[in-house]
Amino acid sequence: MDKKVLEDYIDACAFIKETEAEILKLERKKKIVQDKVKGSNPEWPYEPRTFNLCGTTETVENAGRLHREKELLAAQKTEAENLKLHVEEWMKDIPFRIQRIIKYKIFKELTWEEVAALIGRKCTGDSVKKEYQRFMKEK
Repeated sequence: MDKKVLEDYIDACAFIKETEAEILKLERKKKIVQDKVKGSNPEWPYEPRTFNLCGTTETVENAGRLHREKELLAAQKTEAENLKLHVEEWMKDIPFRIQRIIKYKIFKELTWEEVAALIGRKCTGDSVKKEYQRFMKEK
């Protein structure tokens, strides 16, 4: 495993969030409309009544697109979850210090200086970066 797989995982998660946002946007386009109409009972005694009607203004095109987006999102989530499991299985076999560095730098996208501050032990951003690069070169 290398940095590419970690970055792919991050990109997959970001892509899923974007797709969910698109689905939410399409679902918000649906407007529920209500109306009342007057009529009578269909059978005797014919007496006037008011009927409530309710529906959406969603177009067929938007409904189809929303359905396709949801199917795509489900497939992408499955793929991202598999990738996440792969990354987590790999990470359980590496030293805890490197796990922390990967968590802060790759997953949380912090700068090397911020990572060094969280790691502590008087390390610098450059030293943490070199440690990470040496580890990734070995793997």
